[in-house]
Amino acid sequence: MSASLVAVPMFLVFLVLGVGGTILWIWMIIDCATREKSEGNDKLIWILIIVLTHWIGARIYLLVRRPKRIGLERAAAK
Repeated sequence: MSASLVAVPMFLVFLVLGVGGTILWIWMIIDCATREKSEGNDKLIWILIIVLTHWIGARIYLLVRRPKRIGLERAAAK
């Protein structure tokens, strides 16, 4: 009985993490494909990183490249 009390919450946690990671992954693929400037192979390389490493690549793109791109877009708008 106690094993099921632990298994159900763990299942729910992993389900939420899995769905959240997949949503992040799809969002970053779309963001990179639509908003990243196509300078050389940068766009292709970032899409490959995101696609091949799933949520880890999506987080790297979110935390490393996306803020740089947004900063460059804001500087160009001024």
